[in-house]
Parts: sequence; structure tokens; C-alpha cells
Amino acid sequence: MRHKGSPRQRARGVPGERTPTAAAAAVDRALLETWALSYLERYASSAENLRLVLERRVQRRLGSDGEDARGAGGLIDALVARYRATGLLDDAAYAASRAKSGLARGRSPRRIAAGLAAKGVGSAGAAAALGDSGNAELAAAGVFARRRHLGPFRRDPTAAADSRRELTAFALAGFERHTAEAVLACADEAAVAALLRAFE
Repeated sequence: MRHKGSPRQRARGVPGERTPTAAAAAVDRALLETWALSYLERYASSAENLRLVLERRVQRRLGSDGEDARGAGGLIDALVARYRATGLLDDAAYAASRAKSGLARGRSPRRIAAGLAAKGVGSAGAAAALGDSGNAELAAAGVFARRRHLGPFRRDPTAAADSRRELTAFALAGFERHTAEAVLACADEAAVAALLRAFE
């Protein structure tokens, strides 16, 4: 369920966040809020990714040691918890959106899962976002073949196929060999569509 209002509006007014200590005054709640909302207005983010973004900003300003950095760490924890509670950060929705857009661009589920892991989404969250990875992989492989002009999407269908090169391209993109071979065995785009329908 989407929450109405801008990120700035949804971030305000939730009780329970710690007030900044004197030690963390150099990076206080207001500054972290400004950094966080500025980032979220430009990019979708998981909770862990936003935490890392803010920690990097703090480290650039304060260094990684000392009371100031530790105090800022506590404020970041509280801010991330508050944003989760208000729905401003929703890892499941973030993962689902990334998975959907990645598959539509022909990215393999393996690559998508690795990208989500780099953003702090666990394997269970990635698996839930990808759904039936077998069907998802086959559909993404069809898109990948079309974008890269491989197999049934070659620019010159009469030219001899370089199957080793094409299989290598699929492998480097993170697709399973059997998936690549299934797509490459199709005679044309209609055969790819029929293959996808058979696995729906």
C-alpha cells in the first residue's frame, strides 16, 4: 500500500527517535534528515542502503572514529527505524520494483539478486521479489537475446551462428546454460514467444 505525501511529509512527526547528544552535534538529526530526504527524492532505496549512504556522508565529515561518529550512528539507526515505521522505506516494494525492471531489461535473476544483495536486501527478499525464477529467467533471456541480437534475433538470420560466442554472452550475463540453449534453439521471435507461453 502506497503512502500519500512527499518523503519529507511522511518522515515527520513519528515519536520515539532519540535526540542528538552533544557529541553528535556536528551531525545532528536535522542534517541527517536533510541528507536522507535529498537522497530518497532522487533514488529508491532499501533501508540498509540508506543507512550506508548516510554512514558514508558522516564518515566524510567526521571520520570513522570518535564519539561524534558513534553518536551519529545512533541517530542513523533511529532515522532508518522511523522511516521503516512510516513506510518511507519498504524493502519488499523496493526489491519487487528492482526485480521487475531488471527482468524487463533482460537481466538474469542471478544478476538481479546480486544487485539487491549489494543494496542490503537478503536472499529471502530477493527470492520473493523474483517469484518463479525459472519462468522469470526464461523471459529475461528472451529479452536479453533480442537486445543483444542473439539466436533468433540475429541481424542476419542467414549468417552462420557462432554458438560458443552466444552461449558465452548468456553466461557472462548470469543465465543458466539450459536457458540460453532453449532460447538459441528457437527459429524466430514467434518460437521464442511460444516457448515462453509453454512455461507460463
